[in-house]
Amino acid sequence: MQVQWFPGHMAKARREVEQNLKLVDFVIELLDARAPLSSENPMLHQIVQNKDKMIVLMKRDLADPKMTAAWLTYYKERNIPAVAVDANNRDDIKQVVQLAKQLGKKKIDQLVAKGMKPRPHRAMILGIPNVGKSTLINRLASRKAAKTGDRPGITKQQLWIKIKKDFELLDTPGILWPKFEDQIVGYRLASIGTIKDQVISLQDITVFVIEFLQRKYPDLLFDRYEIEADLDDMLEVFERIGKKRGALESGGEVDFDKVSEIVLRDLRSGRLGKISLEAPADLLGAE
Repeated sequence: MQVQWFPGHMAKARREVEQNLKLVDFVIELLDARAPLSSENPMLHQIVQNKDKMIVLMKRDLADPKMTAAWLTYYKERNIPAVAVDANNRDDIKQVVQLAKQLGKKKIDQLVAKGMKPRPHRAMILGIPNVGKSTLINRLASRKAAKTGDRPGITKQQLWIKIKKDFELLDTPGILWPKFEDQIVGYRLASIGTIKDQVISLQDITVFVIEFLQRKYPDLLFDRYEIEADLDDMLEVFERIGKKRGALESGGEVDFDKVSEIVLRDLRSGRLGKISLEAPADLLGAE
């Protein structure tokens, strides 16, 4: 199965990003801390080119802290400015501002050296759908400056937003690439809710999640559903979870779709625990 996803508004957004790059000093790229590799849009490398960039790992409160630390080390070793963020943590928001100031200082110093007056830093904020861009912008602006929601694709147009006296941010719609060459990328993004649930079968995504948890987080899986790591009969897995969580049809049969909704909701909300779907070693193996 090939996962393809490229609505017209995303193609338009890509063109607008390319046109407006010259207006900003640097780019803030948002990735999901649970899947930094899969949530990094390879098209952005072509679009951003040599523009200075910083990375913000969003939703760190849902990710495995050890894996998040490993990712920050990975970026540091490659001289890529990066910070991990819980959008509800004020200290994390301050870290974003501080890192952005450091990155934008070079451009402002160049303007001052030419005899021009200093101005606010100008940054373009980029990321795939549902990565938390609008939430972060609202925290930075200390007001509701951008629409938020738990559905992919809330932002539909580019928008300049003033962040006090420090920044002017150019918000952009979330951009996905035309298709996922590696299908596991599609499943990871579907697991965390980046891709709309209608694109891939919920039951297929749930099987992917359960098999991953059995390999990497068996204790969390057992604590939540009493499912053992060596139980490979997915029919039995679904039936156990369905009976335990009351996901039953009128005749007492297990409702597999409802089981899928329960597991994915538990994963996405953090009820299952702090879970990361990939590690830097996954990317190092591809380099």
